[in-house]
Amino acid sequence: MSPNRSGPESASSTPVELPILGAPVRERADAARNRIRVLAAAETLFTERGVDAVTMDDVANAAGVGKGTLYRRFGDKGGLAMALLDERERELQERLLTGPPPLGPGAPPIDRLGAFIKAYLEFLARQLDLVLLSETATTGARFRTGAHTLWRRHCHHLLETGGAPDPEIAADVLLAALSAEQVRHWLHDRQRTAQTLADSLVRLVRPWMTAAPGK
Repeated sequence: MSPNRSGPESASSTPVELPILGAPVRERADAARNRIRVLAAAETLFTERGVDAVTMDDVANAAGVGKGTLYRRFGDKGGLAMALLDERERELQERLLTGPPPLGPGAPPIDRLGAFIKAYLEFLARQLDLVLLSETATTGARFRTGAHTLWRRHCHHLLETGGAPDPEIAADVLLAALSAEQVRHWLHDRQRTAQTLADSLVRLVRPWMTAAPGK
């Protein structure tokens, strides 16, 4: 979405570049007011009715803006979902960048990865429908978000630092398991909890980071 800056550090204090989510964008005062009204209306409607039951027309009417304005600014309901998620994703990013260990810098890679898995599953559980919409609005939408780029770079860095073989593929496999559609299946259909999922995924990835020679 925006320029990079230094991201989380490993236990060895080697920096890794991570993109910043939601960097400020200059806009006219009236456009900013419309954006705030639209996002507030969308969040209220999504909470009251559920994401699937809300249309773009509903949001435009509740926000008091024209449909053309809404579509030009956000594109579709997936774009609205991503805009709503932006602030919450920034909060998690700040915890990765500057928060206390083990989620923030200063802990061993496996501990940081485990903390990320737990924190991300908690994040998903709170707004699963919005994340699912943002990831599935169009084919491949999940891979084009700034958030996915951030999470992938963070996981890749920790896996590589921890000695995982082929950390690029390992990061993709882990994030596939953390996709909203997969997590929704586990939480709703399999009746798993976010905590048990986190424990299972940490057990899965731990051997990846201890099997490399010399690690």
